[in-house]
Amino acid sequence: MSAPLKETAPTGGPTPPPPPVTEAAVRPGDRRSEGVVLNVFSHGFLALWAVLIVLPLVWLVLSSFKTDAQIGGSAFGWPQNWDLDVFSRAWEKGIGDYFLNTVVVLVFSVPLTMLLGSMAAYVLARYEFWGNRFLYYFFVAGAMFPVFLALVPLFFMVKRLDMLNTYQGLILVYVAYSMPFTVFFMHAFFRTLPTAVFEAAVLDGASHTRTFFQVMLPMAKPGLLSVGIFNTLGQWNQYILPTVLMQPQSGDDPERYVLTQGLIQLQQQQGYASDLPVLFAGVTIAMVPMLVVYLSFQRQVQAGLTSATLK
Repeated sequence: MSAPLKETAPTGGPTPPPPPVTEAAVRPGDRRSEGVVLNVFSHGFLALWAVLIVLPLVWLVLSSFKTDAQIGGSAFGWPQNWDLDVFSRAWEKGIGDYFLNTVVVLVFSVPLTMLLGSMAAYVLARYEFWGNRFLYYFFVAGAMFPVFLALVPLFFMVKRLDMLNTYQGLILVYVAYSMPFTVFFMHAFFRTLPTAVFEAAVLDGASHTRTFFQVMLPMAKPGLLSVGIFNTLGQWNQYILPTVLMQPQSGDDPERYVLTQGLIQLQQQQGYASDLPVLFAGVTIAMVPMLVVYLSFQRQVQAGLTSATLK
């Protein structure tokens, strides 16, 4: 009985392609070397970025303790006299009033922005109704609208409301311009929250208002904290809006300048008799509160940013 025939490839035909290289075929040493190179590059870039951020801040604080002659002689020299009197002089020259005006505005504008923005984002994220997507994109489109295009109509609108050079006028404008980013951020965050908790609250007889304030809003605390920090930083450093809206309208109208305006005003008041250490001290006073706020809540900010991307 003959042996069974075996199928063989015809001679002279095309050579079959080699098997694909799988991940298991890559040597572990190659992967480790690639990871080391990537880590060195990323850590080096982060170190360079940290130097570019920290070095100007350190130079600014050190310049506050110098004299005009030391600043003019060597901008990068070490201070010879560590006297805190320059900060008291800056405070007495108006920085204290500007600081107080800024705090008064932000105490009302930031919580109001967070409340209205989170309420709008919650409704758009958790309820389906006609025009939902239109309203959402309407809010988001506000973030792409340059503020410079609206300065003239905004000025006349606030003037008709008789709110020029008033705290309430600037507060309302801050809230309006911070709403797009707040709604965009909180909308994505509310969509990540579990639906089972919302349904359980509804089955227990909780109203929509109670469900929002007692159930959903506490669960969104990381996102609220993150967007609150960004709104605080943005409104604290705002310059163009207060410059247009917070100017005295008459001789009897008091000055209600915020910090960004006050620093420019302090520089203009010096004229030829410049006092650069006072100006540097004023910038330091304006900078330190925001650094303290961010460094105190940086972990919560990172947690809010990452949790909004995970479901």
